[in-house]
Amino acid sequence: MVQSVYIHIPFCQQICHYCDFTKFFYNEKLADDYMEALSNEIRTNVDGVKNSVKTIFIGGGTPTALNLNQLELLLRVIDEKFDVEASAEYTIEANPGDFDEDKAKLLKTYGVNRVSLGVQAFDNQLLEDIGRLHKIKDVYETVNLLKKHGLYNISIDLIYALPNQSVEGFEKSLQEAVQFDLPHYSTYSLQIEPKTVFYQRHKKGKLHRPPQDDEVRMYEILRDTMKKNGIQQYEISNFAKPGFESKHNLTYWNNDYYYGFGAGAHGYLPGKRTGNIRPLPAYVKQAMKDGHPILTTEEIGLKEMIEEEMFLGLRKREGVSKLKFEQKFSVPVKQLYSQPITQLVEKGWLNDKGGMITLTPEGILFGNEVFAQFLLEDENLSHLR
Repeated sequence: MVQSVYIHIPFCQQICHYCDFTKFFYNEKLADDYMEALSNEIRTNVDGVKNSVKTIFIGGGTPTALNLNQLELLLRVIDEKFDVEASAEYTIEANPGDFDEDKAKLLKTYGVNRVSLGVQAFDNQLLEDIGRLHKIKDVYETVNLLKKHGLYNISIDLIYALPNQSVEGFEKSLQEAVQFDLPHYSTYSLQIEPKTVFYQRHKKGKLHRPPQDDEVRMYEILRDTMKKNGIQQYEISNFAKPGFESKHNLTYWNNDYYYGFGAGAHGYLPGKRTGNIRPLPAYVKQAMKDGHPILTTEEIGLKEMIEEEMFLGLRKREGVSKLKFEQKFSVPVKQLYSQPITQLVEKGWLNDKGGMITLTPEGILFGNEVFAQFLLEDENLSHLR
C-alpha cells in the first residue's frame, strides 16, 4: 500500500542562495499551466476517488506563493483523489509573510492540519545574506495568524553553519525559536549544493563558512537546548514534542512507499523509485500529454532495499529493529553486517543493544561515514539467495 503523497510546487517569490530544489520565479500564467498539468498527473496516476493515505505533504519551492485560486484548485484535486479527513497528517510548506487571512482560512477548510515554516534564522541581516525575503517580525505575525485559524501544529525550519554565522548567533536564533513553544523543529547544517549561488561563491573562495569545530558546537547546543525544553530528537535533524513527530518524514525513514507528483518530484512505489522531469515547460508538456512526466526510473531490488533500510533507519534515534529487519528480509541483520556493526560499535559510533541498532551521539556527527559501511558487496549477497 502507498502510505503517503508528496506534491511539489516549484514557485518562489525569490530564489534562496542555498536551495537546490526544483524552483522557478512565480509567474501567474506559468503557474496556471503548471497547476493544470499537475492536476492531470495526479488524476492519471491515482485511480478512483478518496483513496486512503496516511500523510499528504505539499512542498516546494513555496506552495503558498500560489495565488488563492491556484491554491484552491490544488487543494480541491487533493480532496477529490485522497481521503483527507482520514489522513493522519496533511502538511504544507510556507514562508513567513506569505499568509493572509484568506489563505489561512482556505487551508483550514480543506483539512490541512500542519504547516512547516521556512524560518532558517532569527537574524535579519543573515536572512538577507542568504536570499530570504522575510524578516523576524513576519515569523511572529504568521504564527499568530495560523493559530488564530486553528492551525496549531506548526514546525519551524532552521539552518546552522551559515556563512559568517557565529556559534553565539546560532544559539540566539535557537533560543528565540524555542520560545515559540511549537511542537516541531527541523534544524539542518548548511550543505553547499551544485547549481546554487552559494556553490558559485564557494568555488571562487568567497563563501566564508564557520570552521568545522564551530559547526560541531552548534549541533551540540542544538541537541542540548531541545532536550532542555522537552523537545525530543527523533531523527538526526528533527525534534518534536511527544506525538508530534512528522509522520510524513517517517514514511521516508521507514522506507515506506509514497507517490511523488510535480516537477522534479521523486516517488517510491513497489520495485522502483521514480524521478520527474525538472524543467517546467518539459514537465508541463509531458504531464499534459500522457500524465506520466517521468525522467528516471530506478529498479529497486533486494540489495538496494536492504541498504536503504539501514541508511534511512539509522537516521532515526530509535534506529533499526533487528527483529523487524529479519521479518522483512528473512535474514538476520548480523548475518549481513556483522563486521561493520562490530567495528562501528568499537569506534563508539554505533550502539547494539536491546534488539536495536542506533547511532551514538558521536556517530550522528559522522553519519555519512557510518552509512557507507552498510553498502553490500557481492560476496554478502550469497546470504540472500
